Amino acid sequence: MRVIGRMLFVSVIAIASLGAMSLQQHADQPASDEEIRIGNVMPYSGSLSEFGAIGQAEAAYFDMVNARGGINGRKIRFITRDDNSDPATALELTRKLVEKDGVHLMFGSFGTPGNLVTRSYLNEKKIPQLFVASGDEELSQPSAFPWTMGWQPSFRSEGRIYANYIQASYPRKKIVVLWQNDQFGRMLYKGIQEGLGDLNRHVMVDIAFDLADEHLDGHVSILKRAGADIFVFLGVPSTASKVIKLAASLNWRPVFIVNDASASIANAMAPAGLENSAGVISAAFLKDPSDPAWKDDPGMKDWFAFMDKYHRVESTNNSAAVYGYAAAEALTQVLKQCGDDFSRDNIMRQAASLRDYQPSVALPNIRMNTSPNRYLPIRQMRLVQFDGRSWQPFGDVIETAFTEGAAR
Repeated sequence: MRVIGRMLFVSVIAIASLGAMSLQQHADQPASDEEIRIGNVMPYSGSLSEFGAIGQAEAAYFDMVNARGGINGRKIRFITRDDNSDPATALELTRKLVEKDGVHLMFGSFGTPGNLVTRSYLNEKKIPQLFVASGDEELSQPSAFPWTMGWQPSFRSEGRIYANYIQASYPRKKIVVLWQNDQFGRMLYKGIQEGLGDLNRHVMVDIAFDLADEHLDGHVSILKRAGADIFVFLGVPSTASKVIKLAASLNWRPVFIVNDASASIANAMAPAGLENSAGVISAAFLKDPSDPAWKDDPGMKDWFAFMDKYHRVESTNNSAAVYGYAAAEALTQVLKQCGDDFSRDNIMRQAASLRDYQPSVALPNIRMNTSPNRYLPIRQMRLVQFDGRSWQPFGDVIETAFTEGAAR
């Protein structure tokens, strides 16, 4: 089932290669006295191009860092490449970034398949693979892959949060699920299934969809006919907006739960219609830049000032761009902690030594903590509900479940 997917960002950042390096890379090789070279792979084109804004924001953030003098006397050379949403291309590009461009670390590359396929190569070469843009726990296993570290809460844990909410608030209600048919969607749904336990018997229908799916209207119609009270959507923002609008067009108003990656006012709620989106529930760990609740927040004021001066992203309200900004801010903290020692060993050591670090655009009380045996930096989320204008938090900050995967 195929359809033309909406592509919000197709810009490609072209950054010149720095010249060939020796194929032999050593774990203790320091950066030059002048710069730190950082590699990155992003889907600036292809089916996942709406997430290219992450890399664009990261590039702009490092421009800002350099304009302010760099880090401990060194400038950042951020080299980002377009993998066209293809894991095989991601591996090829990662090899070139290491072996030709001589990057000292890989940072923030997007997606579970691409990061999994490059993980063994980078660990064999002892190249840090830091703060990957994926919530798959397979990318946070320090005992097996000590050079690979995640960043965001795990997909499986996020799914468990939704399951716990359903258990507490709607234990006897019928449920339907529409989930993206890839590792991302499967891990989210797996967390829900594990969290529901015996309540899985209330899942009347679940439908897997591809990113290029021509039958979303048929899927939503089938789910409505199941007579469910709760509709769980697990996918990307562009699809979420279509699904919310389709449900409204059928005059169907279930309890609507969407995953964090889709919970963007600018990219999902507004395109679906603010009235149609009112009542949607999600879990979050970052502030939504289009949420008026943060208009006077110091961190978001800095965000808008940054966008005014360094923007490479089409919209200041893009949640994917905020994600990239926050991740780049966290990496900057790691590099500052390195002092004068920018060896790969020390970069990993500092990445595994974060203590209650809070990115400026993270929700209150969401903090990063790592250790040599704990490679999931962010393990907290907050349930939120959209009121047609703003995300309203409810309940306490939740320490996400299933973090034992990081210590295997």
